[in-house]
Amino acid sequence: MCLSGPATAGPNNGDAAAVQAARPAARQSLLVAPAPPSPKEQATLIDHVREYALNYTRRLPDFICLEQNRRYADTTGMEAWRLVDVLTARLSFFNRQEEYRLISQNGRAVKDQSYISMDGAVSTGDFGSSMYEIFDPASHATFVWKRWTTLRGRLAHVFSYRIPLEFSKYTLEWGERESDVQRIKVGYRGSIFVDKDLNTIVRIDQEAVNIPPSFPIKQAQETLDYDFTKIGDGEFFLPLVATLEMHSRGDMWTKNVKEFRLYQKFSADAVIKFDGQELPPLPDDKTREQAPRKSK
Repeated sequence: MCLSGPATAGPNNGDAAAVQAARPAARQSLLVAPAPPSPKEQATLIDHVREYALNYTRRLPDFICLEQNRRYADTTGMEAWRLVDVLTARLSFFNRQEEYRLISQNGRAVKDQSYISMDGAVSTGDFGSSMYEIFDPASHATFVWKRWTTLRGRLAHVFSYRIPLEFSKYTLEWGERESDVQRIKVGYRGSIFVDKDLNTIVRIDQEAVNIPPSFPIKQAQETLDYDFTKIGDGEFFLPLVATLEMHSRGDMWTKNVKEFRLYQKFSADAVIKFDGQELPPLPDDKTREQAPRKSK
């Protein structure tokens, strides 16, 4: 996992059939939280989710989609976000590898410039690397069950986690040119949201810790949401939206809101029908968390 900032910042997919069968199930009862799971049930659930996370990309089909990245800046620290630009890229996932091709910036076509080379904050690795690194036994992550919540109309467990610096693969980068890039490894912590019925990951929160005071990036945090997505004849949990916020020196805050749209099955001649116009943002209820009612 890598977050970078140039001068301004830096299912078991489950089985697809099981996902399809569970999707329409009993949404009416999901707002009532059951009793917290016992320690034994929590341990069993973490084992199931670990198997899901470590095998997630193996069970995904090859696909392409459109990534639309709205990038914001704020110099007040009061979340007075100003839209800087909108990057649109064609993202292909083939043989478990991500590839980005920049299509446009602010609706104007871009040619012969890579997505990762654009000035400003960028991040990659949304299709499985985050969950893999959290649940990789080599990361020595610790998990604690915290609460129930509802997300996109479904009940979910919320676990907190922490990965120590000495076992982390989380890196931060800063610099305009490869020759002067500063790169550090940091520990991180956050939350994992797990669908109660499917044992699938529906949200990952992560926040960098142990950032040296001398490093230009002072704070970095990201939230990645997954949702049901139909590709071909199957339905899968795939990234829906990722929000990255970074605080760098000089009281500069940046925020990227990346939405993943227009998924379709990958083929050599597959094209995304995109007219160059920016797609409207996803509605707030797609990412709004709601506390469930307590059981009587």
